[in-house]
Amino acid sequence: MSNEFNLTVDKRGLTNKSGRKKMFKEGKVPGIYYSHDSKESIPFSISQSELIKAQKAETQIYNITVGSKKRNVLFKSVQYHPVTDEIIHIDLYGIKMDQMVSVNVSINVNGTAKGVVEGGVLVQGLNELEIECLPMDIPQSFDIDISNLDIGDSFRAGDIDLDEKLTLKTAEDQIIISVTQATKEEEPVAEEEVDGEGTEDSEETTSSEESDSSEGSTDKDETKSEE
Repeated sequence: MSNEFNLTVDKRGLTNKSGRKKMFKEGKVPGIYYSHDSKESIPFSISQSELIKAQKAETQIYNITVGSKKRNVLFKSVQYHPVTDEIIHIDLYGIKMDQMVSVNVSINVNGTAKGVVEGGVLVQGLNELEIECLPMDIPQSFDIDISNLDIGDSFRAGDIDLDEKLTLKTAEDQIIISVTQATKEEEPVAEEEVDGEGTEDSEETTSSEESDSSEGSTDKDETKSEE
């Protein structure tokens, strides 16, 4: 079950590229607030230190005050810098505590699969599960134990034992993680054998051409003799 965390944000106007650069230098991150029933999105900024606190909080529900209204929100989207991994933009989605919401919840993989110990390869297809529930019932994460997975085995979304308050939105047959057979490398064909085969073919062709040439010369000689 999620707890609530108070976020301090500042309402702002729309900014251009230079304005965003100035914001980053001041230690702030731009963001947008919206909800399913909002007529327009509301731009805001939040300090990087505030975001760090929010990430450490064990919750997915946050309280913000934009203008004069207090709102409950979820982090709908977080954009990271491709090099530094710093947050460069966030989208906050307004929710009502008595209405169902669809959210993505991270998956934690625990244990070492038997198949990996035997030489198999671990392949993870999903890092998150989409579920639907009331905001206060959103789990922090899902933990799965893969210790018993052998080569050829897989763990699917439908294999997770969900609380009755949660509804799985991800397809049940979607593979979260699997153990596959390691691919064997093919041995390269020796170059000497290839060269040897090529030489034999060349010699056979040359020998055949010489034979045809010899037969042609004999036919010509016989024709002259008859004349």
